[in-house]
Amino acid sequence: MTKANKVLFITQEITPYVSESEMSLVGRNLPQAIQEKGREIRTFMPKWGNINERRNQLHEVIRLSGMNLIIDDTDHPLIIKVASIQSARMQVYFIDNDDYFQNRLQTTDENGTEYEDNDARAIFYARGVLETVKKLRWCPDVIHCHGWMTALAPLYIKKAYKDEPSFRDAKVVFSLYEDDFKQSFHADFASKLMLKGITKKDIANLKTPIDYTALCKLAVDYSDGVIQQNEHVNEDVLEYARSSGKPVLDYQTPENFTEACNDFYDKVWEAEQKK
Repeated sequence: MTKANKVLFITQEITPYVSESEMSLVGRNLPQAIQEKGREIRTFMPKWGNINERRNQLHEVIRLSGMNLIIDDTDHPLIIKVASIQSARMQVYFIDNDDYFQNRLQTTDENGTEYEDNDARAIFYARGVLETVKKLRWCPDVIHCHGWMTALAPLYIKKAYKDEPSFRDAKVVFSLYEDDFKQSFHADFASKLMLKGITKKDIANLKTPIDYTALCKLAVDYSDGVIQQNEHVNEDVLEYARSSGKPVLDYQTPENFTEACNDFYDKVWEAEQKK
C-alpha cells in the first residue's frame, strides 16, 4: 500500500517562536521527527504579534504574499513570512495580517482577555494556509491540524477546496488538545465562514452558541482521523469522535507518540484508499 509521503502541519503554536507549552513542543518536534522518517513536510503557524521577527529571522515571501481574503465583506491582505529552524532543517511558514496578528498577542491579550475577533482570525488563518499551499503547488497526502485555531481547516479542505489539485486527495487529521476558549463566537460566525462550495447544510450541526465544543465537533465532522493529544481533553468532543466511526488515536505517552502518530497517518490514508 502506498504510504502517505507528504504531510502538512497546520499548527497554532511552535516553540521557539512562542513560549513552551504541550502544543508548541509538539508543533516543534513532531514535524522534525516525521521528516526524519523520510516524509516531506510543510509547517504553518500564525504570525502572532509577540513573535520577535528580528531575533527569529523571519522574512516576507513576496511571491506568496499579496492576495486579499474577504471576510465579512472586508478585504484583509495576506502576508506570508518564513523562518528556518536550522538544527531541524525545517522551514516554518507564518500567516500574517496587520488587522489580525500585528501588535496582538496570541488568543488573549496581556490581561488574559480573549480577543473579540478570534472567530475571524481563525477563518483568516485557515484560509491563508490553504491559499499559500495552493500557490506552492504542493499536494499533501495528510494534513495534521493542531489547536482550535485550526478547526476550520477540515471544513474548508473537504468543501471549499475539494476540487483543488493540492487538496483533492488529502486526508485530514485533527488533534484534540486541552486548549479551550471561554467566550462564544459571534452569532454571525456561520455566515462569516461561508465560502463558495460550502452550503448551509454543510454546517447545519454548528449550533449557536458556537463554543469550543461546537467548533471542535465541526472539525471532527470533516476530519478523516482524530488524535487525543492530551491526557485530559473535552470528553464531549472525544466521545463524539469515537462514535463517528472514524479512526481515533488514544492518548500516547511522549516517548511513544511520534511512532504512533507516524503509523496513524498511514492507517488513515489506507482506510480511505480502500473505500
